[in-house]
Amino acid sequence: MKAYVFPGQGAQFVGMGKDLYDQSPLAKEYFERANEILGFRITDLMFEGTPEDLKQTKVTQPAVFLHSVISALVLGDDFQPEMVAGHSLGEFSALVAAKALSFEDGLRLVSARALAMQKACEIEPSTMAAVLGLSDEAVEEVCDSITGVIVVPANYNCPGQLVISGSIEGIDKACELLKEKGAKRALKLPVGGAFHSPLMQPASEELQAAINSTTFSTPVCPVYQNVNAYPQTEAEAIKQNLIDQLTAPVRWTQTVKNMVTDGATEFFELGPGDVLKGLVKKISPEVTVG
Repeated sequence: MKAYVFPGQGAQFVGMGKDLYDQSPLAKEYFERANEILGFRITDLMFEGTPEDLKQTKVTQPAVFLHSVISALVLGDDFQPEMVAGHSLGEFSALVAAKALSFEDGLRLVSARALAMQKACEIEPSTMAAVLGLSDEAVEEVCDSITGVIVVPANYNCPGQLVISGSIEGIDKACELLKEKGAKRALKLPVGGAFHSPLMQPASEELQAAINSTTFSTPVCPVYQNVNAYPQTEAEAIKQNLIDQLTAPVRWTQTVKNMVTDGATEFFELGPGDVLKGLVKKISPEVTVG
């Protein structure tokens, strides 16, 4: 069975999507529509901006979403997903690709999500860190042992690679303890906030209003969602999982395992970069990635 996966923030690069824009009239039409919806020419920043431009959350998230979704749209009838999943922001791309959300509504929600997250980041200084070489359980134990500050597992990316999220003090304390426990690396990431942690609660509340006023349809195939790693086809449940996603961890390892258990044999990544392909291979070496 064919599974399509969609990347999240961090996959962006200057020049992303330009080949699609230049080679496909359909892609060009969607990119121009996006410029209108957003009220600024995001294509200028994607194709010719600076890495700094692309690092701004309000630019990054719509940029990665557009690259992913338009990559799926230009495939036309060749795009026949039997299951889809997206990593964090990529879940919105997956939902549009699976026709649970319209292109326009997906873009509006992604933009609202980015602005809400940006605001939440400004309330309290916070960050994330990648932890390599420890079991998920060992990282969970360390996070649980730290009191008085917020630090939680945020992205279960693949065995031996987990990202933690929290206040700057919480992350500093955790990195120290994780290295003592034998982590190969515990490295702070260049992000402006504690995504997928309780510190995103204000953003989650803001996004909830936008999600609840948006029409969702039954997707053409199951969407494996981040919060519980299970396939979902029911519109109301999809909405609730999206609202919960901002403050909950991305269960990517379990998502891929569940997709494989349910019959996925080929994985295709749509969007900038190929980080997810690498993670899929580490989680389930027996599958084909395209």
